[in-house]
Amino acid sequence: MQSLKSDLPPIVVVTEGGPHIWAIINAVAGRLGSVSVILETPESKKKLLLGRARCQGWLQAIGQLGTMVLTRLGKRFFAGHAARIVAEQKLQTEPKSDQKIIHVSSANAPECLQAIEDIRPGVVLLAGCRLLSRQTLAKLRCPVLNYHAGIAPKYRGMNGGYWALASGDAENFGTTVHLVDAGVDTGGVLRQARGEPGPGDTISSYALRQAAFSRDICVEAVGDALAGKLATSDPGPPSKQWYHPTIWFYLWTGLRRGVW
Repeated sequence: MQSLKSDLPPIVVVTEGGPHIWAIINAVAGRLGSVSVILETPESKKKLLLGRARCQGWLQAIGQLGTMVLTRLGKRFFAGHAARIVAEQKLQTEPKSDQKIIHVSSANAPECLQAIEDIRPGVVLLAGCRLLSRQTLAKLRCPVLNYHAGIAPKYRGMNGGYWALASGDAENFGTTVHLVDAGVDTGGVLRQARGEPGPGDTISSYALRQAAFSRDICVEAVGDALAGKLATSDPGPPSKQWYHPTIWFYLWTGLRRGVW
């Protein structure tokens, strides 16, 4: 008798990668079958900075860049803390030896669309990749889901877990799986999970902590898509897009509220 896994349509995940994303990919593959991963090249920091400067001004953009650099340094400095989360939560944060990975320059590049077309998946899950353009989204012939590390639509955009804590809204330290539309984390909500940061967690480890308690909702949402049973909900307002905090806001909030 064939297993349920072998009977399911193919699954595609589009991502820039990262330990927290691999934890989710491996959880989905472990329960639903093989996953083809399309790994896009990360957007350059220069391009990101210029885009932020156009939208928000140079002062905000430079302040956000400072926090991004600090976050990256924090991941190296607190690598031991991340390793403890991985061990305690039994996370698989590296691709398996037999993992199929297709490298592309961008989620919106023609080669990405071609790869998806060749695989003919039953569902595409976006997880930590560029915002899909309207043109790209219109060409995908299956449900497109997004894993968002924040409670949408209240904490759309970047660092949803951090912003919930920094806003004194710890009960909304969580994640969302939603349908993808042309907006930023504005599609219909499929599943949400809420949890708590652990001792020693900072903006460098929140994503890993969130992934640990979000594996189930990702598996469930992808499984629903494959079964043709997607049902969305509308949490209603408020809805706001957030970015990286500026370095001065991050330090002020850390010293004043202990949210790092």
